[in-house]
Amino acid sequence: MTDKDTQVRFRTRRETLASSRVPLVPPRAELPEALPEAKGSKSDALDEALGEPITIGEVALLIGVSVWTVRQQCLRQGLPHFRASRTGKLIFYRNQVVRWLIENQMKRRE
Repeated sequence: MTDKDTQVRFRTRRETLASSRVPLVPPRAELPEALPEAKGSKSDALDEALGEPITIGEVALLIGVSVWTVRQQCLRQGLPHFRASRTGKLIFYRNQVVRWLIENQMKRRE
């Protein structure tokens, strides 16, 4: 082995960039224009039916109870919710929660 084989030489930034085969500026693709959604589409109706997504804390504030009460009592009574994954957080939709509250109040009055 010679000294030349054991020496490590670092390239300068200019040498590295010059030998690079990857372009420094990525090519830009033309993006298609978004199609306008028709008024009264199914997604609008679904958004209106469900309402905005809210957290369990916001549900508790809306109902006027604690988060514990929502988990331990309201969910068992049928409060509509969506679990993002098996261990994930609970997602509620505002209009569904309000509808559930009204239905429960009507049942109790009968």
